[in-house]
Amino acid sequence: RQVFRWVNGKDPRQYGLDFGLWTRSVVAELIEGKFGIRLGLTAVGALLAKLGLTPQKPLQRAYQRDPDAIERWQRETYPAIARQAKADGGEVFFWDESGFRADAVHGRTWGVRGQTPVVERPGQRQSISAASAVNAKGGFWHCTYEGGLTAELFVSLLSMMMRHRKKPVHLVVDGLPAHKTKLVKDYVQSTEGRLTLHILPGYAPELNPDEAVWSHMKRTGVARAPLRKGERLRDKIDGQLAAIKAAPKLVRSFFRAPSVAYVTDW
Repeated sequence: RQVFRWVNGKDPRQYGLDFGLWTRSVVAELIEGKFGIRLGLTAVGALLAKLGLTPQKPLQRAYQRDPDAIERWQRETYPAIARQAKADGGEVFFWDESGFRADAVHGRTWGVRGQTPVVERPGQRQSISAASAVNAKGGFWHCTYEGGLTAELFVSLLSMMMRHRKKPVHLVVDGLPAHKTKLVKDYVQSTEGRLTLHILPGYAPELNPDEAVWSHMKRTGVARAPLRKGERLRDKIDGQLAAIKAAPKLVRSFFRAPSVAYVTDW
């Protein structure tokens, strides 16, 4: 029971150990230090299995995260945004950007032990950036662009997104510097209430359901099916984004993750 309390949700460095991941040898070292009992690696592995503990790839979180700000966002800030959008007759969208490369291959494939399989891909590098915005009711907007995001480009993309929209939009974005410049604030003010920006707490990407768009893209799209001769990366990314837009049920599924349940609560 003591070993379970040590390992479950804790970091070895909290016990004065140098390594930040739990291994059988680290657990054995801690047991010996605390109890004066020396166990072999096999015995430690059997003990951990008996406790229901398994080796897993950990999620990474920045130490700059502010748990209080995250809780405040979920309990106070977002509910206030949702109420305001409802009062305005508007909609809440979540925005995010991502980048894609033609020479990136994600996932695994089967092959003979000791003989690494070869996946053919374009020798010429292609890269493209994309932005999207998702709504809990299935609304979806997207675009692709070259290079990194600047304030000027962000304003241009926002104006494209707002074109022909009749309802006010409350847009939730992360704290990327390009999202917070005076140029962007001036543009938002010029919309006279048609567009309002809200900034997520820092270092908390799991609060943004639009992150699931990129996860879906990279699990099922060009990263799993490399470009063939003559194909353009931008065309493939545009095509997959258009397919997501045509599937509101899929878009709504991005809001089912426990980390974004606070959105559909409102």
